[in-house]
Amino acid sequence: MTVKPTVSLTDQGYALAKSLVESGKFASVSAVLQHGLRLVEREEQSHEARLKTISRDLETRAREPVLSADELDEKVDLMLAERRAVWLNKNGT
Repeated sequence: MTVKPTVSLTDQGYALAKSLVESGKFASVSAVLQHGLRLVEREEQSHEARLKTISRDLETRAREPVLSADELDEKVDLMLAERRAVWLNKNGT
């Protein structure tokens, strides 16, 4: 179904749309606007997917045990020591 609403564009927006039509990239100003709407729709879908991923990650993290500051320090120190050992082994120092 096609709807023909009235749309207002800024002079700059219309000039851009018109130049895209004149360059042959689009058949009409309407095609430019339709393409722009598809891009906005894709961006919205991507944003929603990121939000869902973040939400699931936060829910997972909320169920995991919470470390005390000391426990966290120990884990970080261990990770750093392991990485240093790998680096030293790799670089022969």
